[in-house]
Amino acid sequence: MIINGKDWRTIWLREDGVSVGVIDQTKLPYEFKTCVLRSSEDAAKAIKYMIVRGAPLIGVTGAYGLMLAIQKDSSDTSIIYAKKHLESTRPTAINLSWALERVSKKVLPLPQTQRRDAAREEAALIAQEDISVCESIGGYGLQILKDISERSSKGTQEPINILTHCNAGWLATVDWGTALAPIYKAHRSGLKVHVWVDETRPRNQGAALTAFELACEGISHTVIVDNAGGYLMQMGKVDAVIVGTDRTTRAGDVCNKIGTYLKALAAKDNSVPFYVALPKSTLDWTLIDGITDIPIEIRSEKEVSNIRGQLIQEDKKKEIVDVSLFPLSSRAFNPAFDVTQSRLITAFITEIGILEPNENSLRRLS
Repeated sequence: MIINGKDWRTIWLREDGVSVGVIDQTKLPYEFKTCVLRSSEDAAKAIKYMIVRGAPLIGVTGAYGLMLAIQKDSSDTSIIYAKKHLESTRPTAINLSWALERVSKKVLPLPQTQRRDAAREEAALIAQEDISVCESIGGYGLQILKDISERSSKGTQEPINILTHCNAGWLATVDWGTALAPIYKAHRSGLKVHVWVDETRPRNQGAALTAFELACEGISHTVIVDNAGGYLMQMGKVDAVIVGTDRTTRAGDVCNKIGTYLKALAAKDNSVPFYVALPKSTLDWTLIDGITDIPIEIRSEKEVSNIRGQLIQEDKKKEIVDVSLFPLSSRAFNPAFDVTQSRLITAFITEIGILEPNENSLRRLS
C-alpha cells in the first residue's frame, strides 16, 4: 500500500538476506518508523509488544522469526526451543502457531546444511501467499459491496456505508488486509464508499491504524466511539459490517477484537449484514465451540487505565504522551478478544469465495 507516495509492505526480508524489516505500529499514526529484526528474540519482542499485530502478520513474523533462529543455530534443539518461545508471545491468534508449524515441518526433515535456505524460502512463501489471499478476499468482497450498492435505494451517487472494528487492513497483514481489502478494491474500482471506523478501545487500533490507512488511500471515513455503532445502525446509516478474525472454529464461531460481539448483536437486531473476512490460515479445525475452546488473551491493565496521544504545545512542538484516565486505586480488566457465534454471521469472505457460517461450507477451505 502507499504511504507518502511510496509502496510499502508491513514486513520484508532485507537486502542482506539475514535480517527482516517491519513497520513499527506502536508509533502510528504520529510517526512512521521502521525497525530491523536480527534475531528470533527480536521477532518475539515485536510480536509480544505489538510492534507488529494482526493475526496474519503475526504469523508471517513468526515464520521469519523461526528463520532467524535457524540462521543462528540450525539444530533440532534450537528450532524446537525457538518455535515454542515464539508461539508463547500471543496465545489467541492461530496464524502464529500455523506458520511456525509449517516452517518447522519444512526444515526438520532436512540436513542441517539445507535448513537455513529452506526456512528463508518457506517464510518468504508464507508472506507472498498472504498477499495473494488478501487480494482474493478483496475481490470477492468487492462483489458483495457492488451488490449492496445496486440494491440500495440511495442511488449510485451516494456512498455505501461500511462499519469496521479494530484494524484488519494492510497493517494487520503483509498487504491489502482482510476486512479492508474489499473497501480498497471498491475505492479503486470507482465505487463510492464511506467507512465508519470504530476507535476500538483500549489500544485504539481503529482510530490510530485503520484511520491512518484509509487517509493514506484517500478513502472517506469517520472515526466513531465504539458505542456509537448500534445507534448508526438504528438510524439506517450502516449498509454492512465487515470485520476480521484472529481465530475461527470449524463450526464458524469467530474470535476477534473485544467489542466485535456487540457489533454483531446490533447488526442482527437491525438487519444489517455482518461479514467476516476469513483467510484459511485463521481457521482452527481442532475447535468447535469458540466460547469455551478459544483461549482469550488477557492484557495489561495499563492499556485500559492509560491512553496515548499527541500533545501539541503552544510553540507547535509535538510530544507523544500517556495520560491516566481514572483513579490509580481502581483496577481494570482487559480481555483482548471476544467470540461472535456463527448464528450472528451473514457470511465469510474467503480467498475461494463467499462461504456460509457453518462447518460444511467451511470444509471447502480445507
